[in-house]
Amino acid sequence: MTCFHPGPAALLLALIATAPVVRAETPKAAERCEAEVSDTIRRMRGKEVQEVQYIAGRRVLTPATDDETSVRGEGRYRLGGSTVPFTYSCAYNAKSDSASGALFRDIVAARAPAEKAFEPDLTNLSPEACESAAAGSLKARHPRVGRIVFGSDSRRIQPGSNGTVLLVGQGAVQRAEGMNAVPFTYRCELNPRSGRVLEVSTSD
Repeated sequence: MTCFHPGPAALLLALIATAPVVRAETPKAAERCEAEVSDTIRRMRGKEVQEVQYIAGRRVLTPATDDETSVRGEGRYRLGGSTVPFTYSCAYNAKSDSASGALFRDIVAARAPAEKAFEPDLTNLSPEACESAAAGSLKARHPRVGRIVFGSDSRRIQPGSNGTVLLVGQGAVQRAEGMNAVPFTYRCELNPRSGRVLEVSTSD
């Protein structure tokens, strides 16, 4: 009995015949799907969308069935002067040469930690010292000033510059005896350690 031993050429042909078939439609799958995703983004985000781009290195094509290929990846588009990154997925059908099921999701950047609330040391701060300085400012501007009233419920403390604290509020002043009272605002810059009034201003 004679045994037949295939030569190198025959073995090569056998390997080629049994090797997985490389899908010729792979470039089309990416092209059709990404076009469909672009259309979906414009429908969802409006006509202001510009420059939809796809990152080739992040693209993944996975055979789903004999005729369908799943395409996933990442891209970015411009909207209102901002660049928005996104992920997407889509299905490409080779038989109909069409894409369907296009989905995308914007990648939202992580929010910055919330700023710590302003919590000044009120131990040495005196609203009365600020209001006294504000009253002096009004009297200097209106020598015949009558009654001055401060609205304690309008006081607000805010951070100032270089470690100082601002105390702002509102009140009413008679610029002269017998005149109707008019509203005014005041603002004091205070040293939080000593409580000293560094600067005061009023507006009426």
